[in-house]
Amino acid sequence: MNQHHTIQKLKTMRLHAMAKLHYDHLKEKQYQDYTLDQYLSLLVDQEWEERQNKRIANLIKTARFRDLADVKNIDYSAKRGLDRNSFERLARLEFLDRKENILITGPTGTGKSYLAQAIGRQACLQLNKTLYFSYTQLMDQISLAKLQGTYHKTLAKIQKAKLLIIEDFGLNPIEPMARKALMEIVHYKYEQTSIIFTAQIPVANWHQIIGEDTLADAILDRLLNSSHRIKLSGESLRRKKAIKNS
Repeated sequence: MNQHHTIQKLKTMRLHAMAKLHYDHLKEKQYQDYTLDQYLSLLVDQEWEERQNKRIANLIKTARFRDLADVKNIDYSAKRGLDRNSFERLARLEFLDRKENILITGPTGTGKSYLAQAIGRQACLQLNKTLYFSYTQLMDQISLAKLQGTYHKTLAKIQKAKLLIIEDFGLNPIEPMARKALMEIVHYKYEQTSIIFTAQIPVANWHQIIGEDTLADAILDRLLNSSHRIKLSGESLRRKKAIKNS
């Protein structure tokens, strides 16, 4: 059998990882160290792993995280009210299977965004489609979609994500259009997929922030009904780090 043709066929079928490993083993004559079943399994595993890694990389790229957050790098030593056992349970992502939400609140600089993005990255590593927005970015995108006539398409994209992260909720007044869009997002994701909100403002004040009692009741009823809450406190970690490095 012409091995060159075999490798070319593998590449034509887009089995590039398999083709590369087969070429390397032919070159070093390492294939002789395996039985036929072992060698075939080796090639298939290499192709599978390469494709999974590409999927993960694409998911992380599509999520558009702001920081390179990782659950392994969470600082539990800082005095900010973060319970390690509770957070590590959330990082196992069982809340995604139960279609539950996470609400992270606390003063600026206490690491709300990092925690949310660390869970988001973990979701991507387990092949869950994730989208990350600041609240302002999300509403700007929705406003633009309204103007371009792609509003429902944009909402459908948001709703299909297994995890939606909305950061800095409530920093700016919520306009009527944004309130309606938020209602539609929360309504369609309720008991279907999960949302993580981060906010400086306590959850108890969200009803007032959202405004319009009927919509606020509907949004919060769906959002709070099945949510995990992380309430951070203390001084800004960024400020502490800047002082330490000065």
